[in-house]
Amino acid sequence: MTASNPSAPSASVDTIAPRDKAEILAQALPYIRKFHGKTIVIKYGGNAMTDPELQADFAEDVVLLKLVGLNPVVVHGGGPQIDSALNKIGKKGQFIQGMRVTDEETMEVVEWVLAGEVQQDIVGLINAAGGKAVGLTGRDGGLIRARKLKMLDKDDPTKEHDVGLVGEIESIDPSVVKALQDDQFIPVISPIGFGERNESYNINADLVASKLAEVLKAEKLMMLTNIKGVLDKEGNLLTDLTARRIDELIEDGTISGGMLPKIAGALDAAKSGVNAVHIVDGRVPHAMLLEILTEQAYGTMIRSH
Repeated sequence: MTASNPSAPSASVDTIAPRDKAEILAQALPYIRKFHGKTIVIKYGGNAMTDPELQADFAEDVVLLKLVGLNPVVVHGGGPQIDSALNKIGKKGQFIQGMRVTDEETMEVVEWVLAGEVQQDIVGLINAAGGKAVGLTGRDGGLIRARKLKMLDKDDPTKEHDVGLVGEIESIDPSVVKALQDDQFIPVISPIGFGERNESYNINADLVASKLAEVLKAEKLMMLTNIKGVLDKEGNLLTDLTARRIDELIEDGTISGGMLPKIAGALDAAKSGVNAVHIVDGRVPHAMLLEILTEQAYGTMIRSH
């Protein structure tokens, strides 16, 4: 939360009166107390991941959460970065029902981009902000065991599409994550799983974050996205929803299209014991910190009941 950021909004930290600063900090105290020692899984994607200033804000937020006693675990995506790497080798991305068809060559690129470039960028950002981040893939410590995704046609369930090395999660063994947390490290996880023949699988990052939050019995799952949150039919932000209300909104068509997979993972996590799932607008500077440590809503919170 540097005050020296030249492109910060005009209401920079310098212009806030000392009394107001103290008031802001005091407001965060009950939340810090409430969530101390609790795990927070963060799905990092969208603009927050590609805009350099938002990247720096994100890294600062993660480090601050760790310093005040929470246990952040980061799961990242990397769709745009994979696309640009595939373009460089003259390969065109192909999608079926929103899933990237992943042949062996594409899988090599996916691993190289996610576990190499993207993961190491995030680790570097967090370390530069004063944290101790460690990069993992699903192979490390046998974290994510996966199998080939059986993808049925949405119109004809008797027909199955072959999307290649796209995986679904068989099981997650969180012991390596817990060991790192105990030593004050911040795990940064690439959504790559491994199968019984040691083959690699590309897995949807939202699903990995949701499942990891369940297995770690996380207090919160934060999903940083390029949208304000869940909107009603008039376009207004719905800040506080229960799992049951989400089911109703899917049924009446308020939630549809690209929002469905995001919500599906969030809903599963909320129903499986994660106390709250937040869909947060990653385009707002420090949105994650504001969502966790203040009363102001910067997205939609889905409560388990």
